[in-house]
Amino acid sequence: MAQIELILLQRVENLGQMGERVKVRPGYARNFLLPQKKALRATKENLARFETQRIELEAQNLKRREEAERIAERVAGLTVTVIRQAGESGSLYGSVSARDIAEACGEGGLSIHRAQVVLEHPIKTLGLKPVRVALHPEVSITVTVNVARSPEEAEKQRRGEAIGLQAEAEAEAAEAEEAAPEEAA
Repeated sequence: MAQIELILLQRVENLGQMGERVKVRPGYARNFLLPQKKALRATKENLARFETQRIELEAQNLKRREEAERIAERVAGLTVTVIRQAGESGSLYGSVSARDIAEACGEGGLSIHRAQVVLEHPIKTLGLKPVRVALHPEVSITVTVNVARSPEEAEKQRRGEAIGLQAEAEAEAAEAEEAAPEEAA
C-alpha cells in the first residue's frame, strides 16, 4: 500500500521529531496525525509555510515543554488511589482504564486528559501499578496507581503490607507459630 509523506509539526513518539519528513500509512495520517494537527502533508506550499513558521513553532514547543517540566517537578512521585470491587484472588470485577487514572490524577492535583495516560493494558488486579503520563511529547512522569477495595486496604498497600488471601495465610501462619511455643511449655 502506498504511503503518504508528511511534515511533523511536533515530536511524535516512535515516529520522529518536529520538522522531519516522514512516510506513514494513509490511515494513520488521515485518522490521527492530520486531525490532531501533529503533521501536514508534504506539498511544496506546506513545506514553504512550515519553513516560515518553523521558528515560531519551535518557540511554542519549547515554552510548552518547559511548562510540562515544571509540572513534572511539582508532582513527581504522585500516587493516586482507585477504589474498585474485586474478588478474593485480587482480580477486579472490571478494570481501571486511562479515563479512571486521569480522573484520579485530577483529584490528586494533576489535571490531565485521558489521552495523556500511556497504558499498555487496562489494570485488572489489585496493587500498586506504575503508569506513565505524557505531559508533553518530550516530558513524561510515572504516577503510581494504588488499586484497592477500600481506603483502608489502599493504606495497607501503600505501607507495603500484604492483602487478600496471601495476607490471611501469613496471619494464620504467624498465629500457628505463636501457639506452638505455648503448647511446648
